[in-house]
Amino acid sequence: MPEKALITVRYGPIINCSGVLQHTQSRLEGLRAVLASDGHSVVLEEIPDRNAVELVVNGETVFQCNIKDLDFGGDGLLDPLCEDARQAVMRAY
Repeated sequence: MPEKALITVRYGPIINCSGVLQHTQSRLEGLRAVLASDGHSVVLEEIPDRNAVELVVNGETVFQCNIKDLDFGGDGLLDPLCEDARQAVMRAY
């Protein structure tokens, strides 16, 4: 993978603590930080699929997970899913 890739993070809405379904970026902070620390550009894109997170590199989905499985806030260094996502991006073409 090129060192400075453009990564599209597609994410769906979740039900917040008030019971409202909405798109929120709070669980994506660690993922964004990990990818940015590798020199990648990260673009966020809202999708209608509930609880979904997809990483798209060069038009190909290289990683998927449930947004609720990502750690809330932080730098992503202690979140194993962020490391899995980083490895998937590194293996992308």
